[in-house]
Amino acid sequence: MDVGIGLPNALLDVDGPELVVWAQRAEQRGFSVLGTIGRVAYGSHEELIALAGAAGATERIELMTTVLVAPPRQAVLLAKQAATLQALSGGRFRLGLGIGGRDDDWLALGEEPKNKGQKLEALIATCRSVWAGRKPEGALLPVGPEPPHLPIVLGGYSDSAFRRAGRLADAFVAGPMPPEAVAGVYDAIKAAATEAQRDAPALYAARYVAIGDDVADEADRNARSYYGFGGDALVQMVQDGILRSSDDVREALRDLEQAGVVELCLWPLARSVDQVDRVADAAL
Repeated sequence: MDVGIGLPNALLDVDGPELVVWAQRAEQRGFSVLGTIGRVAYGSHEELIALAGAAGATERIELMTTVLVAPPRQAVLLAKQAATLQALSGGRFRLGLGIGGRDDDWLALGEEPKNKGQKLEALIATCRSVWAGRKPEGALLPVGPEPPHLPIVLGGYSDSAFRRAGRLADAFVAGPMPPEAVAGVYDAIKAAATEAQRDAPALYAARYVAIGDDVADEADRNARSYYGFGGDALVQMVQDGILRSSDDVREALRDLEQAGVVELCLWPLARSVDQVDRVADAAL
């Protein structure tokens, strides 16, 4: 199983240059991919721009949004931005999309948070049409660049999200959940793919990590800041699921591989770049 690591783009107090240093260290240590999480109405660094900075500072490591709150964005522009990042990175980018868990991410962009799944599917269709060189309505010319291949990765926690991934995605990223739940999710995705008469998408997963007692408080503070909108129960669930030791990381790798996961992205909850080394020592 491949192992990736997240950029700390959504952590408290992270400065922009830290993301570049982190990306370079992650590549040096042999991680397969750099992932990002993100919201709009939060003090995070925007994912596509953060990954563009990482692309310019690296040569091998792949790049993926895990996942971007997509439907509130203008679809043609998002398609162009993603294709540009794919070109800039030399074909290393995967576009991970989702609907998000907060209405204010939609409202902040002037979009009503209604019919979210339908809007996501329409956005996917628009992206693939733009990438295939078809002209959007009203355009005199196609919108480039046209990537030879740009994988779409979907995320989510609902039955409709699993069915959508089976019908439309190149891969699905399972957020933090028990390995047995990941296996059940993948069964639902594969069933939807079979019904749609297409190959099943690849299965990725993501878990939060903060290795060391010295970063425990920081990790809990970041989890509370990011997930506090959902109340204490959600915050506690996230905190309980953090991989806080090398043994935790190794156990997660073993269990998720058995569930069918082909790549695990370890999202950081502590900002120091030495977390890259601690995670690499545990996972690689």
